[in-house]
Amino acid sequence: MILAKAGNIEFGDGRSLALIAGPCVIESEELCLEVATKAKSICDGLGVPYIFKASFDKANRTSVESFRGPGLDKGLEILASVKSKLGLPVLTDVHETFQAKPIAEVADILQIPAFLCRQTDLIVAAARTGKCVNIKKGQFLAPWDMKNSVGKARSTGNENICLTERGVSFGYNTLVVDMTSLPIMRGLGCPVIFDATHAVQRPGGLGNASGGAREFIPHLVRAAVAVGVDALFMEIHPDPANAMCDAASMLSLDDLPKVLSDAVAIERALVRG
Repeated sequence: MILAKAGNIEFGDGRSLALIAGPCVIESEELCLEVATKAKSICDGLGVPYIFKASFDKANRTSVESFRGPGLDKGLEILASVKSKLGLPVLTDVHETFQAKPIAEVADILQIPAFLCRQTDLIVAAARTGKCVNIKKGQFLAPWDMKNSVGKARSTGNENICLTERGVSFGYNTLVVDMTSLPIMRGLGCPVIFDATHAVQRPGGLGNASGGAREFIPHLVRAAVAVGVDALFMEIHPDPANAMCDAASMLSLDDLPKVLSDAVAIERALVRG
């Protein structure tokens, strides 16, 4: 397996479990700094490498009236502030090919959203920046089909690629997680990330927004780490119920220490075993 590299952090190929976490969307610089500061402290205490994430634009919101974020320029300015003030690598989504270059000037990981994981030009543009590219597996794809998305990224000569499992569609407004997808995608030679918060989404389940069942996040985290992953992805917020995006499926920042410490304990038990 080839390592994924984001700033001064490497994960995959037997390295320690990493965490990618932050609010779903950039609501303000103050919120991003609050979440990143607390998450960094928690991760430092557990010896977990930490990458901050937040989206400058959520281009696939359920309703046209939903809050999408501050936009590219302001969003990158805020991410750059988090990066410089806290010394953290950062991840954000890329939705269109023209965004790849300016995003790569700030972000350490360019993320291809799940609904766009087959968009050839977008994957190639992100990979050509030379930065780490995280491709989220679409809810409509089998894990073995991700070999084609990986191939598109690798066609540029960039091997700094990781894949994320975030659940698969199971009827209307429902996702389930097939844990066998984790070793299957690892078999493609890329580090694999488990997205524990989008996995509990109920897409469009509230009519004009997605629902979710955040109470299952700790269970899925423990299961995924036991199966084997290289990093966890979680959207976290100090007040999830009032978050401006994915309110029903984000983890409370107060719950992060317990959820993450359980994950670390499972990983270390497996290593010792």
